[in-house]
Amino acid sequence: MSLNKEDLKNKIIYRASYRGTKEMDILMLGFVKSIIDKLDIDHLNGLNEFVNMDDQTLISIKKKESTINYKDKIIIKIINEFQNFSGGEGGIRTHE
Repeated sequence: MSLNKEDLKNKIIYRASYRGTKEMDILMLGFVKSIIDKLDIDHLNGLNEFVNMDDQTLISIKKKESTINYKDKIIIKIINEFQNFSGGEGGIRTHE
């Protein structure tokens, strides 16, 4: 079954919002929202694959500790953007 672009965007946003921990929810949702409206259908499919990775893999990617070798240029581009993403929804305040 092929999803239309808006359905795919909604699926990605939903998955980014319900990761398992509040910290990952904030990080992934912020990242997804920062790029989702700029993506074509091929990149949205890549982003969908990316947000469905397990949290440990995503944390490893974010910390640039991952040794996963991707050949898909779209996934590589998304990984690079994720590694350089520095925010969430408004960020997390650690002190006043």
